[in-house]
Amino acid sequence: MRDPLELISEHLEVQFPAPPTLVHAFSGFVDAGSGVRLLSEHILESCEHSLIASFDIDELIDYRARRPRMQFVVDHFASVDMPRISLHDVVDAHGKHFLFLVGPEPDYQWNRFIAAVELIVKKYGVTTAVGLSAIPWPMPHTRPLGLTVHGNDRDLLFGVGSVIGEIEVPGHVGAMLELRLGEIGVKSIGITAQIPHYLAQFEFPQGAVALLDGLLAGPDIVIPRGDLADQATQNLNNIEEQLEGNEEFAAVVTALESQYDQISAALTAGAGGLADADIPTADQIAAQVEAFLAEVESVQDPDKDSDT
Repeated sequence: MRDPLELISEHLEVQFPAPPTLVHAFSGFVDAGSGVRLLSEHILESCEHSLIASFDIDELIDYRARRPRMQFVVDHFASVDMPRISLHDVVDAHGKHFLFLVGPEPDYQWNRFIAAVELIVKKYGVTTAVGLSAIPWPMPHTRPLGLTVHGNDRDLLFGVGSVIGEIEVPGHVGAMLELRLGEIGVKSIGITAQIPHYLAQFEFPQGAVALLDGLLAGPDIVIPRGDLADQATQNLNNIEEQLEGNEEFAAVVTALESQYDQISAALTAGAGGLADADIPTADQIAAQVEAFLAEVESVQDPDKDSDT
């Protein structure tokens, strides 16, 4: 493996009064409803921040898979919006500094990229890392979004449980960072928003709001809400308007509401309630999530199952 340090361009030397938390947020595959991207943009727009370092994007991104957006004006190309993976020193609403690693999920050189992040972790003495993601989930948009919190330190999981037992999913860089950083002694957790699976391909600001609440509940990072909550409310109103009169979809939402309510009631009642409730098993829910992720993966890689 080539030197991972060569991936990093440093722009600012910073010192922290205490070991900072590293928050990593990658848009792309595990970003249902664009919740991660929307929250990342909100953080950088609403919080004081400084660019510490950036990564060599030419080494990490497949431009033909995610073509940069270009602006054409009358008779010429005026600009191009190139993707960036960058590391920021961000100050939250209470003056707390944290490291924020943000950008599209790398397409290439995952091991080298993770090794580069490990160098950053060691340089700044990071003891806790938090990954943000959003996944499609069999739930209705008419109910509060759930969070799945996972990691290598149970004391950091702040009481949000999961109904999934064991599941195999396609790998992604955020999950691999959680795993690898845990292996080198960093307390590493992930906060995952559960997005209604039928809205996973559309912008769903509620996912960003749920992740923001997770940052507050777990690592105690306080981000101003700004107009993010208003965007989420307006988005729900737009969904209701677009789906009004669609009887087939209304039946789907009603069934999902019933399933959601039964699970919520069973979890409130404890283990006995779960045993008595007429709800999908953990394996059934896992199968739904696996099927959806496999479908997304096949769309992103259409040649995967092709023999030609």
